[in-house]
Formats: sequence, structure tokens, C-alpha cells
Amino acid sequence: MASLICGSIAFDTILSFEGRFQEQILPDQIHILNVAFLVPSMRREFGGCAGNIAYNQRLLGGNPFIMATVGTDAGPYFDKLAKHNIATDFIREIPEAFTAQAIITTDRDNNQITAFHPGAMMQSHLNDVTAAIAAKANTSTPITLGIVAPDGRDGMLVHTQQFAQAKVPFIFDPGQGLPLFDGKELLEMIDLASYVAVNDYEGEMLCQKTGLSLHQISDMVEALIVTKGAEGSVIYNKGQMIDIPVVKATQLLDPTGCGDSFRAGLLFGIENQLDWATIGRLGSLLGSVKIASQGGQNHVIQMDTIRAAFKENFGYEMM
Repeated sequence: MASLICGSIAFDTILSFEGRFQEQILPDQIHILNVAFLVPSMRREFGGCAGNIAYNQRLLGGNPFIMATVGTDAGPYFDKLAKHNIATDFIREIPEAFTAQAIITTDRDNNQITAFHPGAMMQSHLNDVTAAIAAKANTSTPITLGIVAPDGRDGMLVHTQQFAQAKVPFIFDPGQGLPLFDGKELLEMIDLASYVAVNDYEGEMLCQKTGLSLHQISDMVEALIVTKGAEGSVIYNKGQMIDIPVVKATQLLDPTGCGDSFRAGLLFGIENQLDWATIGRLGSLLGSVKIASQGGQNHVIQMDTIRAAFKENFGYEMM
């Protein structure tokens, strides 16, 4: 069995400014702002929600299929995916477009200024979930689960409908794309989904836009998962609230991609029919592994190590 990961593929360029933005930006001159920052340190990372989720799924031994749109500059990303045996069957290259790019400048106080170019991501609605599911139906890796993660607005709307039409359960993970939708659209996507995953801020925004409480939203799906950073997470399932503890990381280096690692744990747990307390704990463990590494796809861990760490942290076997 396999999962279809609908979402973004992006390059993240991280620039380090050794000073402080507040010392370079004059408050009374904001109306004619024109500043430049010397950034002696720069690194480029492979990112995007779909890429990060799929990378973590492969660490768990899963079979992820990414469904995304990229530009003609995506060659290095394809090489990265091939290195980790991640299928690219459903990644569409858009002519004369760039792959989505996030250019992030960080100062010495960890304040950030980010420019994001969506590029090819805005054409994600051209991808067809139904066709992908049909293409894999009679193979050794049929698609039995999916996720609609942050992507182009139209793509997210279309892909939730297509998963539902194909009768394949999926996680709706609006993430940073949540502000793109009004309350009616969000309610329609939640109603089509089997599971919803948000962080606590997104959960509050979801409630405001839909007019529903978290408990009411959870009644519409099999499970609602709310991550809360250093405070762990909560899973709402069949009227119960399951508290998930955090796992202490070896070091707190970079939170980029921690949510995607958590989502990969959700997919693995659902695929393997684990109970929700175990699913949440696996996601928490993967997040702690990721935060100790720079970038969203540089951490490396073997499945036997994950099993051992799970038992050490939670006192029982994962599966």
C-alpha cells in the first residue's frame, strides 16, 4: 500500500545576517524603506510540505507518491528524491516556471524576513488525484491513503474533492494555506476529509472562520489532530481528547519541517492501523528527531532506532 502526498515542493534559501534588523530599519523612515543586508552565510535546503512528508515516510519504510508541480529548475530536487527512492510519477513540470522558492533572511535574534515565490505551485490544480489512484490500483503499491497539505489554493480545493470521489481516506492539512479559504470552503473540505491536522494557531483560525469549536469540527471527522509545539499535541477522536507528550530532543536546532515530520508519523500510523495514542507519540518522536537537524530533509534515522527510541520514551513497543 502507498500514500499520495499532495502539497508543495520548494527550495528554501536561508541567509544569515549577523546584525539586528532593528538596528538597520529606522522606524520613522518606513515609508521610504530601502535597506540592504550583508549575509555572509547562505545555505539552500530542499523543502516544501510534500517533499518533507515524503522524505520522513521513506525513513519509516513507507511508499509515498508525491503529487506536486515544479518548475524547469527542479533537476537537483529530482536527484534528491531519486537518491532516497521516492517516486516522482505524479510530479508535473511546468514549462517556463520556477519551482516554489522561499528566501529567508534571519538576524542574530532569530527574527526573519521571508520572500516566497509560489511559481509552479500555483498550477497544482492540473494534477489529478483520481487518475493517480487509478494508475496504481492494480499494482503492488495501491494508493490507500492521502494527504492534502499546503499547496496552490485551487489544487487544494480540487484534490479534496477528488480523494472523496475516489473513496480514499485522507488528511486535510491546510497549514499556511488556511487564510486562502473562507469558512464555507473550509467546512466543505473538512466534510470531505477523514482526518484534519492543524497547529494550535491554525486551529484557532479554523474555529473563527467556520464558526465551530474544535469539538464540533472533530465530530465531522474520524480524528482532529492539533499540534502545540513544546506543549505536545491533542488528538480529538470519538468524543475523547488524547494528550500526546513531547519527546525531548538532543538539541533544538531548527524547527523547519517538524510539522511535516509529525504528519508523516500520522500517515504511517493510520496505514498500519495503530491506536491514536501511539500514532500521536510516533509523530512527536519524529518531530524531536527533525528539530535536532538543520533543514527539513537532512536528518537520518533507521526504523530499528525509531522503534527503540519509542520504547525508551513511552515504555511500550510501537507495534
